[in-house]
Amino acid sequence: MTDLTGTTIWITGASSGIGKGLALALAQRGARLVLSGRNQAALDAVAAECPGSIVEAFEVTDLDALPAIVSRVEAATGGIDWLVNNAGISQRSLGLDTDFQVYRTLMEVDFFAPLRLTQLVLPAMVQRGQGRIINNASVAGKVGSPLRTGYCAAKHALVGWSDALRAEIAQYGVQVHVLTPGFVATGIGANALTADGSQKGAGDDPVDGGISIHEAAEQIIAGVVGNVPEIPVGRDGAAEMQLLGLKRQDPDACFQLMASMAPKVAR
Repeated sequence: MTDLTGTTIWITGASSGIGKGLALALAQRGARLVLSGRNQAALDAVAAECPGSIVEAFEVTDLDALPAIVSRVEAATGGIDWLVNNAGISQRSLGLDTDFQVYRTLMEVDFFAPLRLTQLVLPAMVQRGQGRIINNASVAGKVGSPLRTGYCAAKHALVGWSDALRAEIAQYGVQVHVLTPGFVATGIGANALTADGSQKGAGDDPVDGGISIHEAAEQIIAGVVGNVPEIPVGRDGAAEMQLLGLKRQDPDACFQLMASMAPKVAR
């Protein structure tokens, strides 16, 4: 097990799902954690299992509040070594039916929020000549998946921005990692936005049959410490993980597969 004693790691979306799994796994390795999200009580519960962690609850889309939050966190910790932009929200609605405001929400949460937080944390990393930015995208950040037009758009943007940023800041000793999870058993399906912006709610969703948050955390940590730029996260050989290779090898076949999965609706 990699020893991360002395490493300060800030995780957004840390109260549940992949963020919680990462927090627990990183705490076992001795990391000092800053845990963020909207739910103070849920964050406190995770913090109770992560000795020495700091809880900083906030809404990631409150961009005006972020500068003061970053200053407070940096003052309390002495500096962030890893920033894990994990907070996010998914979608389950057809593009023809989806309110424009839903697209705005998806872009704000899944793209602009991690971009802005990174902008504020990055200068201190550059000054120290080291650091890691870890952006949680998705297989949907590489492949156009039905019922996820806005989610795919935001995650594609996150991947493209991360790739360009990586190229720019490698010279300063700061690394950028992109996570491309497939199916991980979290609440992301139940919390996904529908066409009018309401939550989908519990029910049949293929994501629920994915790997555990603990398996996901181990794959992520191994990729980060192994300096892997783009880290796939999911069950080896699973259909959704194979899409990553199919998109590169045969884009048309990938599109045809996605089209066959789209709901057929008479209009």
